[in-house]
Amino acid sequence: MQATRRLIVAALVLAVPFACSRGEAVPGAETSDGAVAGFAMDEAQASRAPVAEMGRVMSQQAPSAPPGGQTSDSALTSRLAGTMLIRNGDVGIRVDSLEPAMDAVRAVAARHGGIIGNIMIAGGEQQVRSATMEMRVPAARFDSAMGGLGPIGRVEHSSTMAEDVGEEYTDRQARVANSRRLEARLVALLATRTGKLEDVLAVERELARVRGEIEQHEGRLRYLASRVATSTINVRLSEREPLVSEPGKSVLGEAFLAAWRNFVGLVAWAIASLGFLVPLLVVVLLMIWFARRRRA
Repeated sequence: MQATRRLIVAALVLAVPFACSRGEAVPGAETSDGAVAGFAMDEAQASRAPVAEMGRVMSQQAPSAPPGGQTSDSALTSRLAGTMLIRNGDVGIRVDSLEPAMDAVRAVAARHGGIIGNIMIAGGEQQVRSATMEMRVPAARFDSAMGGLGPIGRVEHSSTMAEDVGEEYTDRQARVANSRRLEARLVALLATRTGKLEDVLAVERELARVRGEIEQHEGRLRYLASRVATSTINVRLSEREPLVSEPGKSVLGEAFLAAWRNFVGLVAWAIASLGFLVPLLVVVLLMIWFARRRRA
């Protein structure tokens, strides 16, 4: 009986490694490598979801495919890269009153499907009140929003800046694709790895590093896509200078005072110049007197 039991135990010991190498489950035993591999595959599928959603949004913004043909992934990427422009605007407007002008800017943003971000108001004693408002609108309505700011007041300056990020976007997409292929190879290697625990941990560390790079590139892609889809317009509103600078003093009174000061300054300059003109006149008269004596 003891010999029979020993044979049965030895057979079970030999059967466990053979079953694990074939990927089959053994009753009463847990396959840790298979569980880790399954968890890795689930994480890989979950991490691909944001990129798939971003690709769907960007595909809607891209031009439609020509009739009778299908657009490949490379052609779609090239077309998206060609239109990856971040457009920003800066407008300065002189207005009569600050509060109604700010309400008008909010109305322009709402009419074009945008929002108002940062707002800064400056003012004080003997200082012209001004406000800086950050308006964000969809990129497709950027030109219309810039034109809608004109009726608010007198436009003093207006500028538009564009930054092409198509090259960076394409480069990031290529890096994500390469990292995805490396991730798939590491997942497959982890699923079939039956060596030492140190080797398994080394593969998991490399997999974590690759996934970190993928998340970094995808985050930058999402940021570029959001910046391209939304344009920023900085609107600076400033009130007109008041006609009365100080209580009890008008602009006309200050103008007359400045004219009197200029007149006094002119008289003072004329008096000061006599110190140069009188000696010069004396020298000229002496030269004329000597010339007449020689002729006589």
